[in-house]
Amino acid sequence: MSRIFNIINVQVRRDLALRRGIARLPIRTISSTSRTNNDRDASTALGKRWKDTADTVIIGGGCVGVSLAYHLAKGGMKDVVLLEKSELTAGSTWHAAGLTAYYHPGINLKKVHYNSIKLYETLEEETGQAVGFHQPGSIRIASTAVRVDELKYQMARAHWHPTPQFLITPERVQELFPLLNMDKVLAGLYNPGDGHIDPYSLTMALAAGARMYGAQIYNPAPVTGLTPTSEGTWDVQTPHGTIRAKRIVNATGFWAREVGNLIGFQHPTIPVHHQYVVTATVPEVKALKTELPVIRDLEGSYYLRQERDGLLFGPYEKMEKMVLQDSWVRDGVPPGFGKELFESDLDRIMDHVEMAMEMVPVLKTADIINIVSGPITYTPDLLPMVGPHQGASNYWTAIGFGYGVIHAGGIGKFLSDWIISGEPPYDLIECDPNRYGRWTDVPYMCAKARESYGYNNVVGFPKEERFAGRPTYRTSGVYKLLKDKASMGFHSGWEQPHWFCKDGDDAGYKPSFRRTNWFGPVGRECKLVMEKVGVIDLTPFGKFTVKGRDSQKLLDRLFANTMPKVGLTNISHMLTPSGRVYAEVTITQSAPGEFMLITGSGSELHDLRWMEKEIMEGGYEVDIKNVTEDFGVLGVAGPSARKVLQKITDEDLSDAGFKFLHCKTIKLAGIPTQAIRISYTGELGWELYMEQKDMAALYQAIMAAGQEEGIDNFGTYAMNSLRLEKGFRGWGAEMNCDTNPLEAGLEYFIKLNKPADFIGKAALQEVKAQGLKRKLSYLAMDTDNVDPEGNETIWLNGKVVGNTTSGAYSYSTQQSLAFAYLPVELCSVGQKVEVELLGRKYAAMVVQEPLVLTEPTRTRLQKKSKSKA
Repeated sequence: MSRIFNIINVQVRRDLALRRGIARLPIRTISSTSRTNNDRDASTALGKRWKDTADTVIIGGGCVGVSLAYHLAKGGMKDVVLLEKSELTAGSTWHAAGLTAYYHPGINLKKVHYNSIKLYETLEEETGQAVGFHQPGSIRIASTAVRVDELKYQMARAHWHPTPQFLITPERVQELFPLLNMDKVLAGLYNPGDGHIDPYSLTMALAAGARMYGAQIYNPAPVTGLTPTSEGTWDVQTPHGTIRAKRIVNATGFWAREVGNLIGFQHPTIPVHHQYVVTATVPEVKALKTELPVIRDLEGSYYLRQERDGLLFGPYEKMEKMVLQDSWVRDGVPPGFGKELFESDLDRIMDHVEMAMEMVPVLKTADIINIVSGPITYTPDLLPMVGPHQGASNYWTAIGFGYGVIHAGGIGKFLSDWIISGEPPYDLIECDPNRYGRWTDVPYMCAKARESYGYNNVVGFPKEERFAGRPTYRTSGVYKLLKDKASMGFHSGWEQPHWFCKDGDDAGYKPSFRRTNWFGPVGRECKLVMEKVGVIDLTPFGKFTVKGRDSQKLLDRLFANTMPKVGLTNISHMLTPSGRVYAEVTITQSAPGEFMLITGSGSELHDLRWMEKEIMEGGYEVDIKNVTEDFGVLGVAGPSARKVLQKITDEDLSDAGFKFLHCKTIKLAGIPTQAIRISYTGELGWELYMEQKDMAALYQAIMAAGQEEGIDNFGTYAMNSLRLEKGFRGWGAEMNCDTNPLEAGLEYFIKLNKPADFIGKAALQEVKAQGLKRKLSYLAMDTDNVDPEGNETIWLNGKVVGNTTSGAYSYSTQQSLAFAYLPVELCSVGQKVEVELLGRKYAAMVVQEPLVLTEPTRTRLQKKSKSKA
């Protein structure tokens, strides 16, 4: 090691404390058991008057928690209290590398990053506190052809956002970062305005702003107990006294599990060891006239930035080398741990060090003065858990931040707006804490955190799958029958077939930005469903039963559609108070006052929490039960579906005997269950609901009955293509918390004239009166070997005019299709635009939807035609 580096001094803890300006506290070791003196009177210990009531109590004084206190107080909330167990920034904030980036591969988190940077640019002027914000820009380096594709893919998703982002040539990369070895550089993704900020100074400035607007910050004030009250409030116990709070927010970083445990939650968060290296002065860096941009070498899996006249770089080790602090999950965080670090391990990151030296040759002769190894918190999918938590009224989380500094400003604003207004300001469901459930156990969490850390800079393909920790216990009754035939996807803990492989097909998961090995088999499955009959496993649907004296009243309040009569099914939408689409649910009234609700797999606890909140606030007498794991679901679709199902039941399934959007409970021959619930939705054909234990037998009976009709399996990729051909909107794409149902083309399902005052009704009436500015349009386009996925930029005459929401290849019409939001003046059939895909703009045209009629419509038209003949 000494031949490569001269390690001058690794007195990391004290040096870093001095650099962060926090040397007034002694730096303890990991084994320290020192504790705050809790015996002093609150006024003496805290130096301020203790509040015994609060609107919001935030637990945790890192940059995220303090940002939320700042935003709530600035937003006008009068009683905001933040409790910090030791001192502000203790945990992960104080030792963070402080990177700030506009870039994020996800569409919604781009907004979070953007809002953070815009706040940080003005915070010093607002509060009078220096924040140490540097904005030299950043460059993501592409050194392989597939990485260039990745940058083009991300550019297509960025042009309709305000984020400044450019695809630049190697020459421009070298101009911006003259110390690079350019031998492997093919392109760069450049974000001017990116950079880094001092986390300690940022947190102190946010704290100053919070106090300036009236928030109270108490420290040291560890939370020792959390007790819910019957009114939905919380008693927050500390050594200084108890605070009665309308809501609490867990923002405690790697203490999140311990605070969650106080109320019975085991949040899936785990600390990982992250290291970065700081060098002494590098002459070539000191000689530069301007600060170097931050670089991210994607193949080397590290970031590198200028630190004064030296360099700072941090790698992300591969799965087999990275270290989890899993003992903290088992035994808890050691008492007194707060501003401590782990022992560094340079050997663990040497592969990345060597790649960094090859890319930035001046590192070869640089002296290391610090190796920082500290805990940062990961969730299984690397995204934070942000928002109200299902299962505990008025309990919110802001935890699991692997990148807390860049998220802090934007998340503080996002949560503050949600708390004050009663609804999320924009769609951020990928960070919903309710995306996890009982299936997220410790072995799964550890496996996924290890995978997520090790895959930090892997190529971000569309339709990405990651396989660590799978399967969970959430497997359907037909999983064992299908798993060796199908390429499985992962949906809220469930395994679900994406597509099926036959002899001669190119099997396996082979991701690409272009059409890949699944393209042909999916076309075969679409043809199956259009011409014969196919079976699909739909078990991951979220499923709820609602019954009780006020069930109809509750659902009329929650949903914009009228409730179906007994034996009927409809599609309904829950709206936010401002009239945006919170959820899409299929509702069946199975008996008077008894309803079955079906939602998407990713919406299960998201929707349940919203309904439970209304039940509590409205005082409804209902019983709502989550039965998602109790029932398996099979979809049977295609022109021969009715004929096949008729073979295994004595019930009349004819057109006259079983009409569109009807539902019955029936018995099937040879199936050892008392009853199967079956509905005819048209969209997915026939849906059959049965107990999980009976699912395999029913599946095998259907497959046996359909042999003459050519029955076979199909997966979710085919389902997506088929639904686009038929013009069906998808929740989370065409409709979400960024859209209202009128612009999404859902007027048929919105009953503004129904007597019930459903949530969002008044706001939607106002939207309708004012008129729409944009509408969902249906685009057809000719491409070559690439298809739209959704979130691509739409151009007209060199200007950005909109974005796609979802897309796929239509095997029936032999062209690519996409839904897209466009200004109303550009929504007419025949309007021509361009859609950006992988750096090229493809001609597209607004067409009349749908291009393919639903099976019930085709049947009706065929009968009408025969009757005329």
